[in-house]
Amino acid sequence: MAEQRGDERGTGDAREGGRDAGEGGRGAGEPRRRSARPEEAHAWEELVAAARRTVADGLVVGTSGNVSVRVGDTVLVTPSGVPYDRLTPDDVTGVGLDGRQVLGTLVPTSELPMHLAVYRTTGARAVVHTHAVHATAVSTLVSELPLIHYMAAALGGPVRVAPYATYGTDELAENMLRALDGRSGCLLQNHGTVTHGTTLAQAYDRTAQLEWMCRLWLTASSVPGQAPSLLSREQLTEVEERLRGYGQRG
Repeated sequence: MAEQRGDERGTGDAREGGRDAGEGGRGAGEPRRRSARPEEAHAWEELVAAARRTVADGLVVGTSGNVSVRVGDTVLVTPSGVPYDRLTPDDVTGVGLDGRQVLGTLVPTSELPMHLAVYRTTGARAVVHTHAVHATAVSTLVSELPLIHYMAAALGGPVRVAPYATYGTDELAENMLRALDGRSGCLLQNHGTVTHGTTLAQAYDRTAQLEWMCRLWLTASSVPGQAPSLLSREQLTEVEERLRGYGQRG
């Protein structure tokens, strides 16, 4: 969801914890949140760099989309409504797997339910959510991205489209999980993309590949009087086998 609710960093209350606990501040009787550990501080730097890259690569506009990284049982996540170029090391925002905020005072992204759902049900260590234009366009047209390219195998198979639900809801998170079953990426109808990986770099690469495949299909489908050739499930299975041996061996 586009996090266009204003710059939370601009209010003194948000940064000093004077707001209601439900809005991300530290309310009366609420335990003081701890400081970031060294590994969390390092992961936050990588998260901020990835979030800024989503803007530079045209995958999001403004503060739409969000990025998260899991460090132990803590999920670091981009905060709501803060331009990524304004995020600093002091803005680290983190929650437990139960959603309780343990780091920072900025309000976590409104899409937190989606991120937590992925971490609770998979071995993912990073999640990237974008509003990439070509992928979002495809999500309005089909229930599954046609097999236009073999890189669908890198996402676990044909990319499904999760039925529409209001952003930030448990319903959307549930729809997303069904679309992600056996996959590392999916489209969200009339919304955008979600990918996950064992590293932030891997999750980001999968997002970029998904957007590229959607752009490819839209481009090929736009030629009047022509229909793009598609791969069969058998051809995709063959690629999946080859990908298992792809890359360098350490």
